[in-house]
Amino acid sequence: MNSSPNIAPSASSKSTAPDLLDQTALRELAQRLVDAARRAGADAADAVAVRGVSQGVEIRDGRVEESERSEGDDVGLRVFVGKRQAVVSTNDVGGDNVARLAERAVAMARVAPDDAFVGLADPSLLATQFPDLDLIDPHVPSLNELERRAREAEEAALAVKGVSKSGGASASSGIGGMVLVTSTGFHGSYLRSSQGLSMMAIAGEGTGMERDYDFTSAIHASDLASPRDIGHSAGERAVARVNPRKVATCKVPVVFDPRVANSLVGHLVGAVNGASIARKTSFLKDRLGQQLFDKSIRIIDDPLRVRGLRSQAFDAEGVAVKRTAIIDEGVLTTWLLDCATARELGSTSTGHAHRGVSSSPSPGPYNLHLEAGEPSPEELMSDIKEGFYITDLIGSGVNGVTGDYSRGASGFWIENGKPAYAVSEVTIAGHLLEIFKSMRPANDLTFKYGVNSPTVRIEGLTIAGR
Repeated sequence: MNSSPNIAPSASSKSTAPDLLDQTALRELAQRLVDAARRAGADAADAVAVRGVSQGVEIRDGRVEESERSEGDDVGLRVFVGKRQAVVSTNDVGGDNVARLAERAVAMARVAPDDAFVGLADPSLLATQFPDLDLIDPHVPSLNELERRAREAEEAALAVKGVSKSGGASASSGIGGMVLVTSTGFHGSYLRSSQGLSMMAIAGEGTGMERDYDFTSAIHASDLASPRDIGHSAGERAVARVNPRKVATCKVPVVFDPRVANSLVGHLVGAVNGASIARKTSFLKDRLGQQLFDKSIRIIDDPLRVRGLRSQAFDAEGVAVKRTAIIDEGVLTTWLLDCATARELGSTSTGHAHRGVSSSPSPGPYNLHLEAGEPSPEELMSDIKEGFYITDLIGSGVNGVTGDYSRGASGFWIENGKPAYAVSEVTIAGHLLEIFKSMRPANDLTFKYGVNSPTVRIEGLTIAGR
């Protein structure tokens, strides 16, 4: 993507409405729910209130295809009676619905099966500090501004020689957040704004058409890539994919573009999720403390990154979060745990609980990234006589129990260290332990997604072609 000035809030933006940022009413509602649950007979309880506001515009061929806005608050109540729990949710808390919701939750808990691992977080684990992570853009773009961004991206894509039509451009913005109140006295809340822009371009004609995309997303508009860059990049990517060839089945070095290399980090994190470890359904269930990668590899989960897409100061149980090296010098250092999975595994919560209003907590990551290496992407592939540069992955043929890896892929064939021609309709296959062991990252890490990776080289994957 070419560099250019970032988007600044325009005159068509407006300051964030104060009532959207004021969570006082949600905090009071969550507290009323917890108090009502205790009066109804719960031994303990917690309540979450979730706010969501979003708007978006979709453009195709210069015309607005869709424009929408949604806004709403939802609440969820979790109650405990002994070692039994129940979760209920609603978006209707008028009249005496708070008391009725609490009574229904307690009645459900009393007939639920016992679970030795349920319960609120130990008070010693709860967050007490709430740093400013700069998660709110003070300006909300108008629908006209979103439409302008989408039009500019589409125009830039259509201006690329070889692009035959638009697959559509979209721009969006929103505000989301959560309030958490527990019967042990925890009160916490956060809000995050979000803005995004994407473009799909189509190149070629008839049965030879190919498509590709680019997008940008950020907490603040000033951190977005420009619409012109996004459109131009989408167009160039689509044109480059025209007239793909097939390749013979072989075993060669494979280089993952950053937008697909992050999936390898995702497979690791899925395998170290405490729920999978407790169920013994992970191929890494016996690998804690072992060397899985080269000593140069570090994979970080950082919920406290300023302006991070998934940043927050506490988890869905109120537990304090922290920056964690899941892989440090190639060694697997930790599972991702909420309180229940931690108790089941004889451990302590790592502050990775996530939840919606209608579910109990479960473990999950925040802002993940594979740290950059030293070589440039060009240096990383310079000695590859024949190999495969992957820009797109298809399907989800990854077995989390065995670690077997098989996915459809497209991209470019590498000859003498450089991408030579487009390739499609191939399958790559291997085993995640071998993939991890041979992983070599380049130096081009940028923070664009919730999971980020630089360009990555893997040795000796099987390419199933013609």
